[in-house]
Amino acid sequence: MTPLTLKAGILMSKNNINSKNIRPVTGQAMAGAFTFIEVIIALAIVSISLLALLRLHLTSICLTDTAQTISQAVLLADEKIAEALAAGYPKQGANSGIVEKNDSILHWQTEVADLQSPQLNEANVSDLREVSVDIRWKQGTGWRHLRTSTYVADRKLNEKQP
Repeated sequence: MTPLTLKAGILMSKNNINSKNIRPVTGQAMAGAFTFIEVIIALAIVSISLLALLRLHLTSICLTDTAQTISQAVLLADEKIAEALAAGYPKQGANSGIVEKNDSILHWQTEVADLQSPQLNEANVSDLREVSVDIRWKQGTGWRHLRTSTYVADRKLNEKQP
């Protein structure tokens, strides 16, 4: 391949200066190239697209963090219900505390209360208790809240009924 030079608007080869292969550089030869404005517009479109993708990625990270905190709150609530039921028929009362898990501070409160209703009295059911757990945590500028509960009957319930 021979080196090409540009003299007076004519593309020339050093070995072939006098041949008929000499052709002037015109607008037709430049038609396949991009102009500076086209490159700037393409870069602007790419940068706007990348900003949108970055925003989407940040939103995904925030939602993942929220989902992880909610999962930790649900697991803590299940753990506190299991602790209340571990000794059998739970005593009435309330317990509370604070747990820190993976940079999240979770406030919990467990409450055990007798369940009273006219329908239960008509069915001659007593010694039924509700075990509820409230979990609170700070997220952003506000507080999030999760409440879960279960019902426990005294195991001696069947023995008391005639």
